Amino acid sequence: MQRRDFIKLTGVGAGGLMLPMSGFAVSAEQLLDKPMDVAYKKKLADIALNAAKAKGASYADARIGRYLNQFVTTQETRVDNIVNTESAGIGIRVIANGTWGFASTSNMTPDSIAKTAEKAVAVAMANSKFQTVPVQLAPVKGVGEVSWNTPIKKNALEIPIKDKVDLLLSVNDAAMSNGANYITSVLFLVNEQKYFASTDGSYIDQDVHRLWAPFFATAVGKEGFKQRTGLGNPVGMGFEYLDGKEEDKVRILGANVGYKNSYDMLEDATAAGKQLQAKLKAKSVEPGKYDLVLDPAHLMLTIHESVGHPLELDRVLGYEANFAGTSFATLDKWKSGKFNYGSDIVNLFADKTQPYSLGNVGYDDEGVKTKEWDLVKNGTLVNYQAIRDQVHMIDQKESHGCCYSQSWRDVQFQRMPNVSLKPNDKDLSADDVIKDVENGIYIAGRGSFSIDQQRYNFQFGGQLFFEIKDGKITEQIEDVAYQSNTQEFWNSCTQMAGKSDYRIGGSFFDGKGQPSQVSAVSHGCPTTRFNNINVINTARKV
Repeated sequence: MQRRDFIKLTGVGAGGLMLPMSGFAVSAEQLLDKPMDVAYKKKLADIALNAAKAKGASYADARIGRYLNQFVTTQETRVDNIVNTESAGIGIRVIANGTWGFASTSNMTPDSIAKTAEKAVAVAMANSKFQTVPVQLAPVKGVGEVSWNTPIKKNALEIPIKDKVDLLLSVNDAAMSNGANYITSVLFLVNEQKYFASTDGSYIDQDVHRLWAPFFATAVGKEGFKQRTGLGNPVGMGFEYLDGKEEDKVRILGANVGYKNSYDMLEDATAAGKQLQAKLKAKSVEPGKYDLVLDPAHLMLTIHESVGHPLELDRVLGYEANFAGTSFATLDKWKSGKFNYGSDIVNLFADKTQPYSLGNVGYDDEGVKTKEWDLVKNGTLVNYQAIRDQVHMIDQKESHGCCYSQSWRDVQFQRMPNVSLKPNDKDLSADDVIKDVENGIYIAGRGSFSIDQQRYNFQFGGQLFFEIKDGKITEQIEDVAYQSNTQEFWNSCTQMAGKSDYRIGGSFFDGKGQPSQVSAVSHGCPTTRFNNINVINTARKV
């Protein structure tokens, strides 16, 4: 099989990755240009706030942003693409006549900013003709002038391009030397330099860094091809994540290596090549009921789709339906105080404060200090995800601090924070969870999935599948997907590993809204067991 035929079949490659690029192309050196002085940002923000108030706004906020991206892509023995982008400007949001208005500009002169603020007020005034209920904002006390930075050790944008290319090509070689025929490897590097100011009296300067280093490897056999993606996680860290420290590795006997706060990409690529060859020879799963043991690199996606999205309050209220619908977790279920989301060992929480996570920031995009809160406690639904203009709808007085915009040019709205599963109080290992399973399947890595328009009925695949017999992993198997519904699935949860096994996975490009925006969000969890889950064979043909 030739590469051109393979790409037609799989869609993998730079085009298949569907990269969300924005801004102007710049050199790698320009990404390191000194940011705008904080005092000057404050001056420009005050121009926006004062202009908005002068035109009748009762509230206004301004976000001055500089968004930097670097994407490095390689295939097999060559560099496929290197992209550097920069986007900068100001977004101004106001309330006038009880209605939201928004406008933005990349022209950062004082006159342009004042006119943009006036335009935002004009938009609000025009929209107010159709507003039936005035916007209600939960109060936020101004914090004055503060700053927050992602606690990085190595700024990824400062690492020479040559070093990044050498790393990716070494990863490709490791995979192909051990059984892969094709591989695409990528570095996604993001730096958001964000300044928020509001008429509440906040002036918040934040420097946010994110990194993701995925690869997509394929082996071709007589009966077709198999694929394996990397098991590293997208993170809120610098280039130190790729140091691959031994203390950050979780080794599952007979299966894969999991990665915590650093990632050995070469080791994972080597394993991927070998596992691909095993996948080509592996027996196909026998459909039926199994106890599933799910690795954090897999379970994070199930959490994202079956907990994260359905507990966004705008979906619950029916205000948001893009990217797979509204939610089954309606207000009446929450108000009852008795809705059984999962078994009594299931504790799911939201936050934007976990170190190394994609959602970790000091303040959200409407100036609210970030925090942690419960969503599901001892199996019972107890809360949602909501922002300043939503919390009154659930009889609460304080925003959860999960408002976000993908750039200065887009209006901020409610976005999923980190949503995670608390580990066992007992510090069990993944092997401890596996040892009591008589007939089961261990699944690692995220695969294809499907979920209905209420975020209820679903099907998930994975990357690696291992048969469990009498408490031990025996052999690699293939063609596995499991089917369930959200409530049935989480109520089947019977065991989980402890704190030392807890790992953070995530989504670097999570879509929502119309016009659509992307955000980055993490999901932490330990290795977890779910009993008596329906497994289908994805290779069977009708």
